[in-house]
Amino acid sequence: MPRSGTPPGEEGQNLPASAGGASQSFKDGSAGKITCPVLVCEATDDLFYSTAEESDPRKLYRRLTAPKTLLSFTEEEGGDAHCHPGALRLAVARIFDWLDDTI
Repeated sequence: MPRSGTPPGEEGQNLPASAGGASQSFKDGSAGKITCPVLVCEATDDLFYSTAEESDPRKLYRRLTAPKTLLSFTEEEGGDAHCHPGALRLAVARIFDWLDDTI
């Protein structure tokens, strides 16, 4: 079984500290290298990602140059927490709608 933080098929290989997670800022230009369509989901009261002046998902969205869509989930919808636990059906429906429209 892969260690935590190790992608399947890459057992024994460590990921750099900047790979994924809430600490990823994309200030290094890596977001601009993405060429496929990207769906960025944002919870308006996310516990793990900053929602100060500009949320971390919005910072990523701004740095993307590929086709992109930003989905915001709000308290009124029950989806304002990280991973949208109060609105899973809504989140899954909106994500699958994006896939249907994009792929």
